[in-house]
This record gives sequence, C-alpha cells and structure tokens, in this order.
Amino acid sequence: MAFAWISMLISITLVLVLVGIATLLLVNARSISDYFRENVAVSVVLKTDVPDADAAAFEKALSGKSFVKGTHLISREQGTAEMAGLLGEDFLEAFGETPVPVSIDLKLKPEYVSKDSLEIVKAEIGESPLVDEVVYQSSLVEALNENLNRVSLILAVLTGLLLFISFVLISNTMRLSVFTRRFTVHTMKLVGATKGFIRKPFMGQAAIMGLIAAIIACLIIAGGLFLLREKFYQIFNVFEKTNLMITAAAIVAAGLIICTFSTYVSTNRLLSLSKDELYA
Repeated sequence: MAFAWISMLISITLVLVLVGIATLLLVNARSISDYFRENVAVSVVLKTDVPDADAAAFEKALSGKSFVKGTHLISREQGTAEMAGLLGEDFLEAFGETPVPVSIDLKLKPEYVSKDSLEIVKAEIGESPLVDEVVYQSSLVEALNENLNRVSLILAVLTGLLLFISFVLISNTMRLSVFTRRFTVHTMKLVGATKGFIRKPFMGQAAIMGLIAAIIACLIIAGGLFLLREKFYQIFNVFEKTNLMITAAAIVAAGLIICTFSTYVSTNRLLSLSKDELYA
C-alpha cells in the first residue's frame, strides 16, 4: 500500500512539474516579450559638428521622453575606438580628424517597439536640428513581434494541453486508488454509511496527496531556477517575483483541485456500482 501511494505521489508530482513549467512560461510571456523588445537597439546619430555639451543635453532631453526607457551616450572617442577595432588602427589616416559623430543608443519602452510606433518615434526625434539620422532594423522588429506573438500562442495552447493531460493522468491515478478499495466501500454501504461519509476519507487523502505533490513540484521548479540563476543570471531579470508566486499558487491549486475532483467523481462512480459490477 505504501509503495502504491509513493508511486502515485511521484506520478502526480511529475505531471505538476510539467504544468508548473508551462504556467511559469505563460505568466511570464509578457515579461519575456518586453525583455526582447527593450533590447532592440535604436541609434540616434548626431551631426558631426555637434559639441559634446550639446550632445549630453540632448541625451538628457531624450531620457525624459515618454517612449524612452534608457539612453546611452557614445562619445567620439568611444565611437572612434570601436571603429578602430573593426577597421584597424590606421583607418583615421585618410581623414584630417575623426569622422565618427556622437551617437545616442536608445532603449524604448516595449509598447513602442512596433513598426508604426517606431516610425512616429523616428519622426519626432528627427525633428531636432542636432540629429543626422535615426537608425534601427525594421526587419528585425517585424520578425521579433511576429515570433513573439507566435510563441505566446504556442505557450497558451501547450499550457491548455498540459492541463488537460494532467487532469486525465491524475484522474486515472486517483480512480485506480479508489477502485482498489472498492470492497471496503461496498462493505461500508452494507452497514448503512452515507455517500458523504464514505467519500470523506478518500477526499481527505486526495487533498493531502495533491498538496504534497504540489509542494514537491514547487521545490523542484525552484531548484531548477536556482541552478539556472548560477549560469544564466539574466533569467531573473525576465521572471517577475509576482509571477513566480502566481505559478506556485497555480501548481498548488491544480494539485488540490484535480486530485479532489477526480476522487469525487471516481468515488461517486464506485458508489453507483452494483455488487455484480464490483466483481466484473
């Protein structure tokens, strides 16, 4: 009996781990999407005769724009060093002075990283007499938005399928657990026990099993995230703490609801069987 209980616990735990992973990705889909959108580079190239002081003042003005999340000023010296790394140290010999202008790298708020919004942002920034051009990869933006929408849809479908599969698997597991005690149930019926009285211990055991399996599943996922943090610390810049708590609550709720509901259905079905059907 103990071995059967442990095997059922392991089965339910593994199913809940899969549900937890899918839920974790689904609830953080927006955060993941925003992370990638915020890292789309928009480069504001200033005119070559713009003084450093004016460039710094313009950067400060840009940082106050509603669509800007962050700015980074690339000075002539830094730009020249980067060009030298790409083209070689002697690339300046053809010029009397450095041809590299001051530029500003922008990180936009994720809701502005779309083709139409970027065109509006580009036009607004380009109105400044200090700006030579605003550069971004439009094809990359379109591909990013298309792929992120596709991934979000796939995650939603995957989560739905896993919830359905988990319900079926856990229901079968709990049904088997109840069915192995069918003769005990029949004996209780013969002595006049009510359906509620018979269901009560089964429901209690199912709730305990679901809760224990959910806690173990949460610990497994937390351990996996801790290991990921050691090698990929950026993952915690994407996963929000609130969503981690939502995922844990969803795992516990799934374990309790599926286990108790499937046990309730299985017990009712067993109580409706006749003596001949019990031996069938």
